[in-house]
Amino acid sequence: MSIFVGPNNEDMNRNIRLREVNVAQAKLVYPDGDYIDNDIILFEDITKVPLPASASRMKSLFLALCTGGSAQYTVDTKEHKVSAGDVIIISEEQVVADYHLSPDCEGIALIMSYDFFQNIVSGIHELAALFLFARTHPVFHLNNAQTKALENDVQRIKRKIEDAGHRFRRELVMTMLKALIIDMSNVIYRFQQIGDDSKTRAEVIFHKFIQSVEKNYRTERRVGWYAQQLCITSKYLSETVRSVSRRTPSEWIDSYVTRELLVMLRNTTMSIKQIAEELNFANQSFLGKYFKEHVGVSPSRFRKG
Repeated sequence: MSIFVGPNNEDMNRNIRLREVNVAQAKLVYPDGDYIDNDIILFEDITKVPLPASASRMKSLFLALCTGGSAQYTVDTKEHKVSAGDVIIISEEQVVADYHLSPDCEGIALIMSYDFFQNIVSGIHELAALFLFARTHPVFHLNNAQTKALENDVQRIKRKIEDAGHRFRRELVMTMLKALIIDMSNVIYRFQQIGDDSKTRAEVIFHKFIQSVEKNYRTERRVGWYAQQLCITSKYLSETVRSVSRRTPSEWIDSYVTRELLVMLRNTTMSIKQIAEELNFANQSFLGKYFKEHVGVSPSRFRKG
């Protein structure tokens, strides 16, 4: 079993920061993996995944399928056990620890940067919302047909990742991953419907908040407005969303708005002024300040680059 250690952030920051797991660091530990830049790395053998030796924070999306044996680990201190046919999803910012694989454990896995994932699902916001469900339900079971289909999908994606000479390799892999994510989202959706009755109040509020953001982020960015729609206080909404997702409501709203800005700047001929009007910014200047704060460059520079 490979163990990911990485930079000793605890020593550097007096034990304040956890180690982080992302594609770039996984490549350093396992350079023979199939990857595209720092966006995605694929593992045919789950035992080769650079598992953290101590509690670590995910800075990416981790998706794995157990095909044999068993494993156990914790996500945000909650223990999970998996066996053949179980899918594991660990989202960005979640803390993973205490990995133990049985000697006969088999499976496949991939680590994907969250920006890469968001680009793949852009325009189909329900997919992102369904994957959010996995934050509180990170393990679910596939039947034999679903398991085989997922294995075949991953094998096809692997072959395309290996084809470094393909002029449109990245775009093709993204398209194939989108199909895989849609299939997985359908499974999550069905699982979600079955499990609706067992959701905690916090999970219900978080789910309703995300649904409301998806419908209204183009015109509303105020946390208080969303709290009012849910008939709760802004403070309670903030505490609840943070407890479930480890992000604030503002961070979730900003992630949807920023993603939409990136898509519109990259894929439309709309002027920045028109985009500002479309997304209910007071003017082009406000949009520019917002975009630079969240992306690091101006909208015009991003579009030119």
